[in-house]
Amino acid sequence: MGLLGWALIFLVVAGVAAVFGFGGVVTAAAGVAKLLFIVFFAIFLALLIAGLVGGSAAAA
Repeated sequence: MGLLGWALIFLVVAGVAAVFGFGGVVTAAAGVAKLLFIVFFAIFLALLIAGLVGGSAAAA
């Protein structure tokens, strides 16, 4: 399971905790989900840029 999967799991945990009124758990799980999503997005952008740079050099 990748980082995006973990981010989604923590997002679901935050939602369930919010329904049951666990404020501290909601804050922690939402924070972890946000952090994992940012890390995932940064890695995605880095790989996308590397692919574009590498792909254009190989095609030329």
